Amino acid sequence: MKLNDIRDNAGARKGRMRVGRGIGSGKGKTAARGQKGQKSRSGVAINGFAGGQMPLHMRLPKRGFNNPFGKDFAEVNIGMVQKWIDAKKLDGKKDITEEALRECGLVRGGKDGVRLLGKGEIKAKAKFVVAGATMGAIAAVEKAGGSVEVTAPINAEVKAAKAAKAK
Repeated sequence: MKLNDIRDNAGARKGRMRVGRGIGSGKGKTAARGQKGQKSRSGVAINGFAGGQMPLHMRLPKRGFNNPFGKDFAEVNIGMVQKWIDAKKLDGKKDITEEALRECGLVRGGKDGVRLLGKGEIKAKAKFVVAGATMGAIAAVEKAGGSVEVTAPINAEVKAAKAAKAK
């Protein structure tokens, strides 16, 4: 057996049927599309069309709301950060920034930055520089002797700035 001797079993790969190539091929004339009608023509796209009846996707109730101003944060819990520090995948002595979290593989996605959540415990005295953090996460980090610097404006600050601008 050599690499150049390797072949598929006979009949394992079947060529595609070439339609519309004469009556002798068995798929000539109408090319297996039947006679007349929209679907016998080229360029037909009628997905979801139910013959004039209201299509199913339009009959079903619509739920929810898509906030056009919603932020997309990559969320990380302080418990997971502590795990990564214990496993020496993340350096707790340096500032823990968004770039550091992405490099070590703890965070993915989140086009508006990283948000720190308060689930779990943190024992490391670390400084976080993140786009957002919950009050519980900030309290837990400060209790361990660290600090949290929030780079993105918090909603209360944004509202206060808008109110001051309006006056």
